[in-house]
Amino acid sequence: MKNQLSQLKRHLLTGTSHMLPFVVAGGVLLALSVMLGGKGAVPQGVFLEGLWDMGIAGFTLFVPVLGGYIAYSIADRPALAPGMIGAYLANQVNAGFIGAIIVGFIAGYVVLQLKRIPLSNKLKAISTYFILPIGGTFIVSGLVIWVIGAPIAMAMEGMNTWLQGMAGTSKAFLGVILGGMTAFDMGGPINKVATLFAQTQVGTQPWLMGGVGVAICVPPLGMFLATLLSPKRYSDEEREAGKAAGIMGCIGITEGAIPFAASDPVRVIPSIVVGGIVGNVTAFLFGVLNHAPWGGLIVLPVVDGRIFYVVAIIAGSVTTALMVNFLKKPIADRQEEQAPTAASDDLDLSFD
Repeated sequence: MKNQLSQLKRHLLTGTSHMLPFVVAGGVLLALSVMLGGKGAVPQGVFLEGLWDMGIAGFTLFVPVLGGYIAYSIADRPALAPGMIGAYLANQVNAGFIGAIIVGFIAGYVVLQLKRIPLSNKLKAISTYFILPIGGTFIVSGLVIWVIGAPIAMAMEGMNTWLQGMAGTSKAFLGVILGGMTAFDMGGPINKVATLFAQTQVGTQPWLMGGVGVAICVPPLGMFLATLLSPKRYSDEEREAGKAAGIMGCIGITEGAIPFAASDPVRVIPSIVVGGIVGNVTAFLFGVLNHAPWGGLIVLPVVDGRIFYVVAIIAGSVTTALMVNFLKKPIADRQEEQAPTAASDDLDLSFD
């Protein structure tokens, strides 16, 4: 079991390492666009719109890259197309990066099974570039389009209806729900339901966006703070991603935390969810009003109760940072634990 979990983590980290440059490049360009525009919304003007489009392109591509390279790690080149195309289609039905991870693993193992089908020597020669990619893409994409897509759409509609019914409940309870949903999948379907619920009512109930605006930026700011407080728990690559996450958090781009959540979901996702809840509830309880359909520090000029808005962001970010660092072990300790496993794997190979 331990060896299997180690293999799964290796596949996940392969996808994450290839995805990271797309998130960082896209996030920083998007951040520059919003910061130079000076508004918590889509910037105007040829240059700023161009920067915005570049950033969106990075965020659009990182999802298929993540799914594709998870599949590649499992079944090599024939799995790359099924993983990327399947993850792209999953993103089209708003499955987000979590959908990309699931589809990446499905694609990898589907192609791995297809490889076991006996073929003649002539067919084997073309299987890598023709039979396996086409067969794998059809199976994986079919699952996404005909099996996964409809349930996700129904779930999103159901969650939106549920949130509409929750609008009259206590602020603290609604803050827990919205904060947790906003932070959970960082731009994925659950995040979109919560943020759209608040954004569409910003004109009449700006207190909703006051809390959600905090929860939007807590995940990346929390992970940025975590890498500063305990650098020994993070690789050089993760510390660099932390710097980019800090920039993205300031201008309200939740996706800045995705590289951390993708590589270590068991520890990171609960930590950012708890931080998002703390930040959202704090803003609700202090009556913060956010008049922009956006989050992060960039909307401060249009926030009523700015001090408490900042206090809520700090409270959520510190909660996330402390919790994730408590759950994570230093890299050196983790490597020592994995050393015996690696040694036993070498021993097994020598007897093959």
